[in-house]
Amino acid sequence: MSVNLAKGQRISLTKSGGGELTVIRMGLGWKSAPRKGFFARMTAREIDLDATALLFAGQQAVDVVYFQHLISDDGSVRHTGDNRVGGAGQGGDDESIVVDLQRVPVHVDQIVFTVNSFTGQTFEEVENAFCRLVDETNGQELARHTLTGGGRHTAQIMAKVYRSDTGWQMAAIGSPAEGRTFQDLIPALAPHL
Repeated sequence: MSVNLAKGQRISLTKSGGGELTVIRMGLGWKSAPRKGFFARMTAREIDLDATALLFAGQQAVDVVYFQHLISDDGSVRHTGDNRVGGAGQGGDDESIVVDLQRVPVHVDQIVFTVNSFTGQTFEEVENAFCRLVDETNGQELARHTLTGGGRHTAQIMAKVYRSDTGWQMAAIGSPAEGRTFQDLIPALAPHL
């Protein structure tokens, strides 16, 4: 059973029958909002959102996985590929990042997931955007965070998974930010680490 997470909510990444999750997938979906007005049908547009996973050891970024670096240096995090148009936005994932929690190096204590509009469109032009956490071993959706309200920002800090005394946890962040690339988002990540 999936949990709908509100901004700031946290969940434990423990299986319902006990034991730790081993491999998770953070899926991202979106579609372009319909244009209004007379010329709307003649000017369809594509929205290129990019999902990124930033691996942190404390406050220090130690690796990044995104469309130009699809696999972390240690092999524990893998991006499944770039989608330049979106369109799922109704449950299916447009971009996914798979994390093998057992292979994440011990010094990495959190992985932050972001999404940015590489083409510079704002989230006012996006609808049905979400991120979801899936148990990759059985395909079961564990949690979903739906973006609401659009906005004039070009990026979102979506969620993070992090180590705690009781194992891996997930926190929904849902914080708007500005930037076309993950590098642009680094200063906005600090309050969430």
